[in-house]
Amino acid sequence: MIRYALSCKAGHAFEGWFRGLEDFDRQKADGLLSCPFCGGPEVDKALMAPAVSTARSKEARAEKLAASARQTAGAEAAEVASAPAPVPAIAAPRGPEQAALVEKLRALRAELTANAENVGAAFPEEARKIHYGEAEARGIYGAASREDIGELLEEGIAVMPLPVLPEDRN
Repeated sequence: MIRYALSCKAGHAFEGWFRGLEDFDRQKADGLLSCPFCGGPEVDKALMAPAVSTARSKEARAEKLAASARQTAGAEAAEVASAPAPVPAIAAPRGPEQAALVEKLRALRAELTANAENVGAAFPEEARKIHYGEAEARGIYGAASREDIGELLEEGIAVMPLPVLPEDRN
């Protein structure tokens, strides 16, 4: 997949993901591209810096991942020892609609985890390996810090949180 910086005739900047240059050209020729802001059909590639993955950047990511794992482990231990357990953010009284919603979330989470591999704290690293073709493509889930998730999203790696259920905090 290739990420292109795009812009419309009105000057709106946005990005798009394509299988390759030919895919972008075909979609443009077929009139399938439009600006998500104004709907304008005149979309072109904008100037962008290439994303280059080097051995040095991989080493830096690995070091950052290890430091983050150490920090997360230490923070979690301190949290468990000193802070009360957080609770789900559902403030409304529990009625039949909310109970049905929680059951749907429970079923969604069960489906997601049943069809994926739990990689634990190695989630960010394993997601990168899959994204860059260094590991077998498969569904995974695990733990990651907000910072790690932000970095994965910046790299164009699609991730999402698992639904948090009331029993997760008890």
